[in-house]
Amino acid sequence: MLSKVVCLLTDEVNAFELGVITEVFGMDRREEGLPVYDFSFAAPRPGRVTVHPGLPVEVAHGLEQFAGADLIAIPAGQKFAYRDFPPELLHALREAVARGTKVLSVCTGGFLLAQAGLLDGRRCTTHWMFADRLKREYPRALVEPGVLYVVDGPVLTSAGTASGIDACLALVREEQGSKVANAIARRMVVPPHRDGGQAQYIDRPVRGTCDDDAIARVLAWMQEHLDEDATVEQLAARAHLAPRTFARRFQQETGTTPYQWLLGQRLLLAQQLLEETDATVDAIAARAGFGNAATLRHHFLRRLDTTPNAYRRTFRGPAVGAGR
Repeated sequence: MLSKVVCLLTDEVNAFELGVITEVFGMDRREEGLPVYDFSFAAPRPGRVTVHPGLPVEVAHGLEQFAGADLIAIPAGQKFAYRDFPPELLHALREAVARGTKVLSVCTGGFLLAQAGLLDGRRCTTHWMFADRLKREYPRALVEPGVLYVVDGPVLTSAGTASGIDACLALVREEQGSKVANAIARRMVVPPHRDGGQAQYIDRPVRGTCDDDAIARVLAWMQEHLDEDATVEQLAARAHLAPRTFARRFQQETGTTPYQWLLGQRLLLAQQLLEETDATVDAIAARAGFGNAATLRHHFLRRLDTTPNAYRRTFRGPAVGAGR
């Protein structure tokens, strides 16, 4: 069970990334029925640390705070992709992971993990602006620049800034279930998870807003009728547009085709039903518009690199969905 969380502070950590970690793990939400983490900060040496841009913070604990931690979270910071970190910090991180502690980095915080050798042979990611540098400087790291976050064993790495939210919530979901993760997400007013797999990586979501009223009406209808098939011609008729005009405007507004948008929404609904209900995979496939379990399984493997049953076991435990 995730209990003790330590956030590492080094000079010039970024305020937003630090805030992401603190918002998920450092807030007391017991009145809302949510877990309260034993949350603290640690620095390579206790004392004053500067949070970018220019906020002085007094840190009471040194690296001894890593002892007994379930998670060490590392926010990004200024020039992290180019800095040399203290050898004692790198050693402490390696020792912590060897003891079974998970580590999570936001954005360029992954470079600290790379210096510690914790990305060697592991899939990982970082901000797209620094992905090539991470590949070049640490060739043993298996960098995946096109994803929002990656989980490989005890190491979680996330891409730019806001993807740290996705990674933090994914860890909560894995350790404490979708109910807790979803409640924290609602409190933060963010999606509980964005179109993703079994806590290993998430594809970039399609754009969620629509300024075209005609397309917006069709999107609303599609969302309410995910279990129904409709051709481009039928959808265009609902928008009172010619099919070619409809397809062009749909692409402009959503960044994808009607079929791909519908497939993404169906997968999101299937994920939600797998996480939150005991319905059989066949029933979920029908409700989400896939028709049968075999088709659902095909699209899960293609898009999410897992099966519906494996996804359910990951987020709800091995006893759920057995034999379904």
